[in-house]
Amino acid sequence: MKQFILSDFQAEILCEGPNEDAALQTELSGNKLTVSLTARKSMPRFIKMRWAFESDPEIKVLGDAWERSYANLEFCAVKDNDRYMPWYFIADAAETQYCFGVKTQPNAFVSFHYDMSGITAYIDCQNGGCGIELNGRTIRLCDFLFCIYNSNDTFACLQDYCKQLCNHPLLPDRLIYGGNNWYYAYGKSDYETIVSDATLQAKLADGLDNRPYMVIDDGWQINGCAGPWLPNNKFRDMKALADEIKAMGVLPGIWIRPLFSRDKSIRKDMLLKRGKKAEYLDPTVPAVQELIRADVTRIRDWGYKLLKYDYTTYDLFGLFCRDFTRTIGETENWHFADRSKTNAEIVLDLYRLIHDAADDMLLIGCNTISHLCAGLVHINRTGDDTSGREWERTRTMGVNTLAFRLAQNNAFYMADADCVGILKDYIPWEKNRQWLDLLAHSDTALFVSCDRASVQTAAALSAAYREAQNKHNLRPLDWKTTRTPEHWRTDQKELHYKW
Repeated sequence: MKQFILSDFQAEILCEGPNEDAALQTELSGNKLTVSLTARKSMPRFIKMRWAFESDPEIKVLGDAWERSYANLEFCAVKDNDRYMPWYFIADAAETQYCFGVKTQPNAFVSFHYDMSGITAYIDCQNGGCGIELNGRTIRLCDFLFCIYNSNDTFACLQDYCKQLCNHPLLPDRLIYGGNNWYYAYGKSDYETIVSDATLQAKLADGLDNRPYMVIDDGWQINGCAGPWLPNNKFRDMKALADEIKAMGVLPGIWIRPLFSRDKSIRKDMLLKRGKKAEYLDPTVPAVQELIRADVTRIRDWGYKLLKYDYTTYDLFGLFCRDFTRTIGETENWHFADRSKTNAEIVLDLYRLIHDAADDMLLIGCNTISHLCAGLVHINRTGDDTSGREWERTRTMGVNTLAFRLAQNNAFYMADADCVGILKDYIPWEKNRQWLDLLAHSDTALFVSCDRASVQTAAALSAAYREAQNKHNLRPLDWKTTRTPEHWRTDQKELHYKW
């Protein structure tokens, strides 16, 4: 990328119908290029920006993911690179590292394709799958940031670059750890079981000033994986449960899916008109915004200290992001009730609404858009689900996202590579023990899903909780040659695993 010049590009605006008056404005300031868009009559959908230059075919590139990653992150030589890379990428050229991307909380979805003859940035400013009605408004789409590092420490370069991309991360003031009941219960739980889970967490963290959380996942509410966010008969009184958990010295957390409800009071005008069946809530509708605000406020008033909210990407766009390529919404002919905002603006508004309603609750985003939730959640689930039943899911999903998105930890948010799922007779302990040990050295969130523990397991969990309180500065060593690195290093020692 020695020939790359940030100001030397060609741009094309693609609209719904002909482009009558849509125009770009760009402003160059050092290594940052700001791109804005305006239109009165035209309805822009995409902007393509192309930087043409000859590339070294052996340069290796690593991109990011739209929301969670799906065991698919890896370094790839430019000559073999056929993927669009969401948000940013790092190009590894031995003694020099090049980073190119957009700063967090942009007002458009942006991906990059790097090939032998240059780089294409693909800017999606759609509303749903249609053009946006700007009606004369000028929108600041994104800020491109290009950085060059004269170093062979690729991981340190990417860490620094991620910090430059996010000016105002929302970070917890201490390590977040504890229990989550999903990967042993899978939705089958009750009040008494959660009390037992919290009792175990209190025992495992005995003597630690930094207290653990106990997160109640899907299954506590009336309808499975859907609202309304009120307790079912097995849970009865969510405030009483929160109080009982807190009395043990454990912090209560809870899971919701804010954009999907089977509440009979939901009106048709509150639903997204996408596909053949309208099911999911449209967050641009004021009544939906009030419903979400009320749900989050109720949970906060019950006394929960952590809120994990899930499925916002799927419910907004109809697919998990493993199914998207150059942009996040590729289905045409649908739009939100408010057509004046881009998809990215609508997502940002939703995350800000939840953030503001949550007040002093800790927020975990799951299936949240990574580059948009940065600064609006304390913790982000960076990869797809691990498992209490299938080691292969933990090996691929967990290890991959920890290695290739670890540079975002404490730069965008506290990263969460997901749980250690401990379910008897499913995953050999020698495998789970390694995953537990790696997480304990990662400075990321550490959650364990375990209903009971043998003497051996309990001792290992307790030791991991104590180890996790220290600072380690973990990094993968063999991440340029495998999707699931086995060799790692902290500031104190090297760690080696056999996945």
